[in-house]
Amino acid sequence: MNIFSTAEFRVGALVTTVLVLIAVMSMQVSEDPGYLGDSKTIWFELKDAAGLLKNSSVKMAGINVGVIKDIRLRNGKAYVELRLDDEIPITTTSRVEIRANGILGDKYIELVTDDPEDPKLQTGSQLLNVQDSSSLTSLMSSVGKITGSLEEVANALKDATVEGDNSTSIGRIVSNIEGFTKDLKDISGENKDKLGNSIDSAERILATLDELINDPSEDGFRVAWYKATRAMDRVDTSMKNIEEITQKVNDGEGTLGRLINDDETVVELNTAIKNVNQFIGTSSNLRTTIDFHTANVSAVGGAKSYLSVHLQPGLDRYYELGIVDDPAGNREVRVTTTETGGSTSTETVTDVFQNEIKFTALYAKKFFNFTIKGGIIESTGGVGLDYYFYKDKFRLTTEIFNFEETNLRSYVRWTPWRGIYFVGGGEDLLDQGAGVSSYIGGGIYLTNDDINLLMTGLRF
Repeated sequence: MNIFSTAEFRVGALVTTVLVLIAVMSMQVSEDPGYLGDSKTIWFELKDAAGLLKNSSVKMAGINVGVIKDIRLRNGKAYVELRLDDEIPITTTSRVEIRANGILGDKYIELVTDDPEDPKLQTGSQLLNVQDSSSLTSLMSSVGKITGSLEEVANALKDATVEGDNSTSIGRIVSNIEGFTKDLKDISGENKDKLGNSIDSAERILATLDELINDPSEDGFRVAWYKATRAMDRVDTSMKNIEEITQKVNDGEGTLGRLINDDETVVELNTAIKNVNQFIGTSSNLRTTIDFHTANVSAVGGAKSYLSVHLQPGLDRYYELGIVDDPAGNREVRVTTTETGGSTSTETVTDVFQNEIKFTALYAKKFFNFTIKGGIIESTGGVGLDYYFYKDKFRLTTEIFNFEETNLRSYVRWTPWRGIYFVGGGEDLLDQGAGVSSYIGGGIYLTNDDINLLMTGLRF
């Protein structure tokens, strides 16, 4: 008899096959990674493991990566051991978060790894970073405490409003509010007319404001606001232009940009500044003298007045610029020749322009005690010679100018005190017709030091 053909064998083979299929399917649907592949175990301690169940899921980023292998009490704390897939990147800085799975109190474990590059946690090691961030029990406890506080506040408010209890802070607040409203009622009742007038005044003010704001005229608020916004637009445009200019300067564009960013330009600028400083230093050594004197001239029966400025850049030379007020004025001689019937007649006409201002501009060069000068003397060409003697207190001056009539003037200048001098001599020494005129007068002069002293003493 063949054993494989019996009914008992067939039934046993079928049962065995079904059991194998059930076992394989059970391992396929199981979340425990230890059934079908390599796994590792880690553990942590927790003060409260309520809601965690053995063989419940362990997730990472919402995906099942293992199960809770064991939960037991150790040293007064919950010891939780996890079995995870060996490929899961658990590091020494990973943390455990206990999260709620619905509102029924069930929980699951979420593993969080911030930096996968941290050192890996070996199997059998402890996770130290544990956060129970979703404890429903803690939440309910907090809600209970808040509810109790709210109940106390409600009771105090009830006692204050119903029974008039002022022993609590809320009671006193309610009493103060009641007194304030009563006072406000009294004030409003006593000043009803005033309040009405105030409201009317407020309405008039609002009407006036509305009229001003909606005034469409040139002087109205709308036009002024429009002009203000246009002005702000122009300011914004100007700021943009300034920004563009500064950007070009930073980029080295234009003269100013090259001046700031180009080293060669900076060197040239420094050279120019050095030259200016040298010029200013030379100008600071310039000696300036302001001279004013008057001299009586007998031929014209009046006095000539002189105002001049001496600019002396060095010890051996100076420039003189001045104006002269001459009572004799300028004379212009015109000679007219007329032929009539073979005879010739000559007419000489002298035009005199009274009270005209004359000008003097001279360049002088000093040689020891002698000074030679030349240029314009009293609006005509001329030359002169000065001789200084007796410690420069005396100066002999001879000047020749107005070569059409050849005016020769010679006088002696005496300076007894600093800033004051006297002159005496003659003018028109070569005039044979009108004769020699005496030239007698005096004057004053101010130097750099005198001018600085006067300017310092002025008060503005």
